[in-house]
Amino acid sequence: MSKTNSLFSDLLDTLEERLKWHQLPKFLGLVGLLKFRNEYREKNLFDTEDPPFEENPDPGAVPEEKVNFRTFDGSFNDLRYPRMGAANTRFGRNFPLDKVRPDRANLMNPNPRLISQKLLTRDVFQPIAGLNLLAAAWVQFQVHDWFAHKEGLAEECHDIPLEEGDPWPEDQMLVPRTPPEPAKSGATPTYANLNSHWWDGSQIYGSDAQTAEKLRAGFDGKMKIGDAALLPLDLEGVELTGFADNWWIGLSMLHGLFVSEHNAICDRLKLENTHWSDDKLFHTARLINASLMAKIHTTDWTPNVLSHPTVAAALRINWVGVAGEELQEIFEVLDDSDLLGGIVGSEPEHHAAPFSLTEEFVAIYRMHPLMPDDYTFYSLETGKQIGAHTLPEVSLSNTREIMEKYALRDLFYSFGQQHPGALRLHNFPRHLQFMTKGDGTNIDLAAIDARC
Repeated sequence: MSKTNSLFSDLLDTLEERLKWHQLPKFLGLVGLLKFRNEYREKNLFDTEDPPFEENPDPGAVPEEKVNFRTFDGSFNDLRYPRMGAANTRFGRNFPLDKVRPDRANLMNPNPRLISQKLLTRDVFQPIAGLNLLAAAWVQFQVHDWFAHKEGLAEECHDIPLEEGDPWPEDQMLVPRTPPEPAKSGATPTYANLNSHWWDGSQIYGSDAQTAEKLRAGFDGKMKIGDAALLPLDLEGVELTGFADNWWIGLSMLHGLFVSEHNAICDRLKLENTHWSDDKLFHTARLINASLMAKIHTTDWTPNVLSHPTVAAALRINWVGVAGEELQEIFEVLDDSDLLGGIVGSEPEHHAAPFSLTEEFVAIYRMHPLMPDDYTFYSLETGKQIGAHTLPEVSLSNTREIMEKYALRDLFYSFGQQHPGALRLHNFPRHLQFMTKGDGTNIDLAAIDARC
């Protein structure tokens, strides 16, 4: 480190002893966030894969289609370590495994069901006035691209104790345990991600070739979709998409929108590349569509959720760099640096561990209080109310009926007129504290969130 940089760093440390990054002027706040990012990359990424990923001895021999396009299972994003970040690889950690051993003896102390009832139950809906309901639908849409733990076995369950007088309709509350991956005896358990870890749009494209094949139209690179951006249904009446767990109208709207966007991208690509095959159109459109979703989340969604000018500037720098887009068009070398040219297009760097999403990352995305219990629908043309429904009436098997009842433009307008719930105590959706899954199992999602 140069003498000037050292003095600057010392000055910033002195300021931060009195003021936190969010209290500093924007430039100094950005430098503070940069220091955080560098430190976290160096000290808070830990690999859990066992055995470690095998290195590809000849990255140059990888087939062209795996070099130029995304694979469905997320493999070959790094040609040196093809399995890194692929579906069914393990979540990493932000702490060393020997520091995060599960405290099984106290897993039910305090009682998660009691926390649900006494601390989380929503008496009055507490909205986030600065956001609309599309923000809540959007984050779930993105989460479904990133991660999903394996389903637990019915015979291997946590038994959440029920207090005397609890209105739960059954004698016990059983929650299936997430099955761990193979590990040495006594080792801290690790868990696999059913989805690819990458930001690749797998929620609409799927994380395996068999799913993707069911979703493709088979011509012009397009995907299957009906009129009014309605996804086709499978034989059981469930919408066909890459990831349909916890389905509700907000997801249906966004899945239909971005499948339609994929097809619109295909139309434009074919217009200028008439000789391209179905495969090339599909995979190119997927790259563009996934990048669009990542940009929306980085430069639009997150700055609005974390509403602070320094955060907004930092996230824009993540995308376009300090230099900005205009200078990058003149000096392409700027793209090599994630600081100068943005993370997009910069040289690959996985820092202290092979790339994966982490268990801690998964934990912070438990944002169920965002969901209202009640939904009002309005006409875009007149602004008048045209319907009102509860959460169960717009979710799971009831979703399609609502999608067909209201015009898509009215649904998006209605979501734009309503607020999500604030992430605070006493604001958990009451319908999620007692919900029946497709297999008939009753669960209290608030208790599960507290336990996890």
